[in-house]
Amino acid sequence: MTIKEVNTAQTEQDFLRLPVGLYEKFPHWIRPLDQDITWVSDPERNKSFRTGACIRWVLYDRQGAAIGRLAAFFDKKNARKGNDQPTGGIGLFECINDRDAAFCLFDQARQWLQTQGMEAMDGPINFGNRDRWWGLLVEGFDQAPNYQCNYNPPYYRDFFEAYGFQPYFYQLTYGRKIAGPLDERMYRKAKLVASDPDYRFDYVRKKNWDILADKIRTVYNQAWANRGEIPELTDLQAKLLVKQMKPILDEKLIWFGYYRDEPIAFLLALPEVNQIFRFVNGRLDLLGKLKFLWYSQSLRHRKAFGVLFGVVPAHHGKGVDGAIIEAFREFVQVRYTKYEDFELNWIGDFNIKMIRVCEQINAQIVKKHCTYRKLFDETKPFRRFPIKH
Repeated sequence: MTIKEVNTAQTEQDFLRLPVGLYEKFPHWIRPLDQDITWVSDPERNKSFRTGACIRWVLYDRQGAAIGRLAAFFDKKNARKGNDQPTGGIGLFECINDRDAAFCLFDQARQWLQTQGMEAMDGPINFGNRDRWWGLLVEGFDQAPNYQCNYNPPYYRDFFEAYGFQPYFYQLTYGRKIAGPLDERMYRKAKLVASDPDYRFDYVRKKNWDILADKIRTVYNQAWANRGEIPELTDLQAKLLVKQMKPILDEKLIWFGYYRDEPIAFLLALPEVNQIFRFVNGRLDLLGKLKFLWYSQSLRHRKAFGVLFGVVPAHHGKGVDGAIIEAFREFVQVRYTKYEDFELNWIGDFNIKMIRVCEQINAQIVKKHCTYRKLFDETKPFRRFPIKH
């Protein structure tokens, strides 16, 4: 076997094309857009390069056929945040069903990360925001992946665990039909908040999207960035996030809660565009764009998926979570009946409060991803991500 860094047109093409053959027998797999894969390693588009670095490899067999790929990366800004040791990451892993091939890629990443001062690696994760390419699918292989979510063969789990990766945390995807009631506890919370006129809940009209990034950043940094290693969202990152979402945003799925007109909660969802992207075969060129427009008009969007949900700490325990969910439920069930299914992505198993929210909206676990961690010095104690009660 030969491993090559991706630094030529041919290795770039091999890196992108490798999964196509691997997933021929996996009917639920949807080929990611090439531009979304190359974005990760593009310093012009991925701002993580300002404080970090990324490298990619393709593994070839003796006949010169591509049989595996992997990216390794680190971000100095976040390498130590919430960690006992500086920790890098690996992602975009794909490999034939051959343990030696997988271990060859893992070894290459480990050696490179060690030269960069890292003492552990997480994977498979993203070089950038956690909302994409994060975690190994370990349950839910009979479900199609949502946009920019990992889908992989079951045997990948054996590779990671045999190499010495241990579960750092699990990410749960909850799903339910749009139609149907909530748990009675949600209604009680909503009634409690309804008695206070200082609270209001509404979606963000398209004409006001110029301030959407600031709203997201305000709530996110209070609700999430104080959780261990989760970094704050900068103004630039928030604007980039909105820019990336804009082509598919549906204003009626972007909800905020306000207290005296200050944003204190959000429920952000998107149309599940992989329903459409499955027809473009990874290419959003002119033909791909025409296909996307055609199927966008001819197919009904059946699924919406939650991207972000949170309440700032100052308003925890006051029923705000129930109130914003009830406002959203009433709207999409009665006034805006465009969608049939709803999924909530990226619910960490450490986030007990959010798990309870999912249970109270009568959702069930439909997929499970695992974020693994490998300590380079295996004599050191392994600590998984702490549970948040």
